Amino acid sequence: MENRKARALLCSCENTMPLDLERVASACPGLAVSGARQLCRSELAEFRGAASADRLIVACTQEEPLFREVAGEESLGAALSFVNIRETAGWSEAAADAAPKMAALIAAAREEAEPAPFVTLTSEGVTLIYGHDETALKIAQALKETLDITVLLTATEDVVPPRTTAFPVRKGVIRTAKGHLGQFELVIDGFAEPAPSSRQAYVFGPARNGAVSRADVVIDVSGRPPLFTAPDLRPGYLRADPGNEAAIERLIRQAADLVGTFDKPRYIKFTADLCAHSRSRITGCTRCLELCPAGAIEPAGNHVSIDPYLCGGCGACSATCPTGAAQYALPSTERLMGKLRTLLTTYRAAGGKDAVLLFHDEDHGAALIDAAARFSRGLPAPVIPVAVNEVTQAGLETIAASFAYGAAHVRLLLRAKPRHDMSGLAQTVALARPVLAALGFGEGCVGTIETDDPDQLVEALNTLPPARTAAQPATFLPAGAKRELLVLALRELARVAPSPVEQVPLPARAPFGRVNVTVAGCTLCLSCVSACPTSALTAAEDRPLLRFDESLCVQCGLCQATCPEKVISLEPRLSFKAFEEGPVILKQEEPFLCISCGKPFGVRSTIERVVAKLEGKHWMFSGANAARLDLVKMCDNCRVTAVTNQGLDPYAAAERPPARTTDDYLAERERKMLEKIEKGEV
Repeated sequence: MENRKARALLCSCENTMPLDLERVASACPGLAVSGARQLCRSELAEFRGAASADRLIVACTQEEPLFREVAGEESLGAALSFVNIRETAGWSEAAADAAPKMAALIAAAREEAEPAPFVTLTSEGVTLIYGHDETALKIAQALKETLDITVLLTATEDVVPPRTTAFPVRKGVIRTAKGHLGQFELVIDGFAEPAPSSRQAYVFGPARNGAVSRADVVIDVSGRPPLFTAPDLRPGYLRADPGNEAAIERLIRQAADLVGTFDKPRYIKFTADLCAHSRSRITGCTRCLELCPAGAIEPAGNHVSIDPYLCGGCGACSATCPTGAAQYALPSTERLMGKLRTLLTTYRAAGGKDAVLLFHDEDHGAALIDAAARFSRGLPAPVIPVAVNEVTQAGLETIAASFAYGAAHVRLLLRAKPRHDMSGLAQTVALARPVLAALGFGEGCVGTIETDDPDQLVEALNTLPPARTAAQPATFLPAGAKRELLVLALRELARVAPSPVEQVPLPARAPFGRVNVTVAGCTLCLSCVSACPTSALTAAEDRPLLRFDESLCVQCGLCQATCPEKVISLEPRLSFKAFEEGPVILKQEEPFLCISCGKPFGVRSTIERVVAKLEGKHWMFSGANAARLDLVKMCDNCRVTAVTNQGLDPYAAAERPPARTTDDYLAERERKMLEKIEKGEV
């Protein structure tokens, strides 16, 4: 039975890094830890023996293909996981102190990977090459055997027609473009076809505007501004500088592979019922609409819609969504927070102190960490790298959980020149900083590192400002929807904070805050209650009152925009007391008692104010119609009964004066004139 439990194999990579196996094993209970010097060569038998366990973690990613090949050929039964401890911990000037980090990374690798949802894109290879010179023809020549090519030129003065027409060449300028791999639609102005007799340069016939072209792939070497926002995130749209030959060659290789069926991750799980975008045609929250760089989000009635085919996976919508309607799925918020818990609790159990979490993506961050290990000083011992799909997916809940679990710093690693807008991440950091500073974690405990240089990365991590950690870090298990996880992380953060406070002021449009109501002007019409998407504002069934639960408020502004009296204002803040307090009554009044059955209904002050305005002042409730005023004082059931039994016609009015014609006005004028003549006035 001993060899069937979970095991971990650590290799010193020919003694190029120190291993403290006992320390790692002590922090990873239930995991049999053993070491090797050259696991991928002379000690490969050690891998074969360990692979008879149920679960095997190999602390080497360089030779992962070899290990998987051996396991497959010999039908070894272990479920394999691989983790990099060499570039992230062992190859560093601080390698002697990196055992806690190694233990943390190995413990996190024990967790099962979350299956990713996908959408399917299909391309038949119909390709439009958009250019202005012979570069477009060069690309077309290289791809004509692989793809169904059409070339669209914006200028033709210096383009010599090829001797053989192997693909269509047209002239025009793309006015608008939409779609994705397999479904692009382009509107072209100045569209024209060439004359077959074109000699030194293309000669085109009559042009027309508004031509529509459809393609599976669009290759843009026009040198003009990109056809789409965040062009790197648009599947099927390839763009390169026409003067950069290396980029052109890469583009040709990429385009040649864009034929067939492709699985694209469905990055966002969207729950429309939670969306606070709109109610009754009044707009509330627009955070995701403003931040989406790919144009994948559009209004759709009371909520927004997210096109999974256009979504580039930046995660800005999930990070900023105050209700949790948009939740990142690669991994889910719950799974990511669980990983942070494992990393930090294991790191602490192995004796690690002042952990620094470095969030990074694979393309840029992993390569930079690798370069820092090979060509610089390597990551400092307390720095634990956390690989995510996109750094911009990190939200307030992720940062709050990191410090609640015991982190001293959080750094988000970005490119020196990001591929798309980072304003969403900047908002998240700006929201987290005042909260963490108020709770005593330090002014500079969270921030970004924007560099493509490994030396600069290492220097930034070695010169972090002083920070404080939780004396007794939290160990809560993350469970629930995204908003619930955000509240849970903040509550635990406040509980373990070095300097607990009751509330923290927040910047505008924060996902927490208070609704302030000018009580004197509120009529308890409860329009705000019907507009509130999160039930932060509620009413009672038996009496007129307005309740408010601050822990549920997302500051969407729908109540403020809906209020007919304009007596509602928003105050962004984070009240930890509100998480425990529950709903509070903002205003309540005595109900009016029906004069017929005594049933309470409406608001007493409102009914009395209406009666005072109508009594003796309006023809429908004056004189013979005074009895009608009693209808205002009845509940809805008694009002219907009274109207039916007493034969009251609510539309009955005094007899209208007879209609007057032109002849009537002329006769009256003549009569008045005669009267004046008789009196000698004329």
